[in-house]
Amino acid sequence: MKIAVLGGGHGCYAAAADMAERGHEVWLWRRDGAALAPLVADPTITLVDAAGKRAVPIAGATHDIGQAVTGAALLFIPGPAFAQCDIARLAGPFMHDGQVAFLAPGTLGSIAMTRVLRAMGVRARVAFAETGTLPWLCRKHGPVQVAITMRATRLPTGVFPARDAPAALAVLRMAFDSIEPIEDALSGALMNAGPIIHPPLILMNAGPLEYNERYDIHNEGTQASVRRVTDALDAERIAIRQAFGYGPEHFPLRDHYDNDRWMYGDSHQRLVESGDWREHIDLLHHRYMREDVEYGLALLASLARYAGTAAPLAHGLLAIASAICSTDFSRTSPRTLTHLGLEALSRQALSDLLHEGLAQ
Repeated sequence: MKIAVLGGGHGCYAAAADMAERGHEVWLWRRDGAALAPLVADPTITLVDAAGKRAVPIAGATHDIGQAVTGAALLFIPGPAFAQCDIARLAGPFMHDGQVAFLAPGTLGSIAMTRVLRAMGVRARVAFAETGTLPWLCRKHGPVQVAITMRATRLPTGVFPARDAPAALAVLRMAFDSIEPIEDALSGALMNAGPIIHPPLILMNAGPLEYNERYDIHNEGTQASVRRVTDALDAERIAIRQAFGYGPEHFPLRDHYDNDRWMYGDSHQRLVESGDWREHIDLLHHRYMREDVEYGLALLASLARYAGTAAPLAHGLLAIASAICSTDFSRTSPRTLTHLGLEALSRQALSDLLHEGLAQ
């Protein structure tokens, strides 16, 4: 199967290597020409995981997004939410019926990207799928080397529009053994772990992050008080899921810490032991703030308001982050229901849209 990996972050290189090693025709596209040059010259990624270190050839790396997208059955888009609409604008002219775009995670990027495509006049019937996390715990160790600490064992995934789920999930299962179907894309967005785990970690560790050049929020930053806040925030997420009528399993984040039932299995200790997350975090600009708070937490807070569900931690953490960044994310975030054009919809109209999609 031809797979287009769109982006240049840790997850893109992990995806390209892992799926190429599984026998797929993988093309990797990214905008940064200088950073991509080594892979264009030699389309081989050095993969490091529990099985050792090895060179994995991919079909190609390209600056031409059309070359990557045309003919691909799966468009894998693990980049940050704030890059999704730009990718839609660039890839849209080359999209065609039957393709599946996989957002890992999505933050309702399925709806945001489809709106961009419709505004461009793109009428291709493309299904978007959203899951709760990146399928790999990974970090790049160089221009063409990536280390995978763990692979996801469970990927709860919703499809937009939900009517296209059977065909979309069939494509996804060709690439990922761990796909678990859930109701729709909003259910998928409400599985997103980033807006739950990262806001308490960066906001409650703001002082150490600004003082230290490198700091591991998952090691010394994860103390009992932080865990209690994270668990309470996750309880708000689950209450919102229930308010929208989504059933279990809700993948509570405590399973990430306490057992092997979460998306990566028993992952927290291995994540810490790898040392790859001892890093410099620019509190104002890091994706933990600009994606997981500005997009993800703002979406969660707006969903709570829409559903009439109490979410004091979501609103409070969003207010603290807004003060740190001198921006009211509850008003400016591109992923609130207001900015997505969904706030005025009735519950039934929203349910219909999630199932049927946007008008062609």
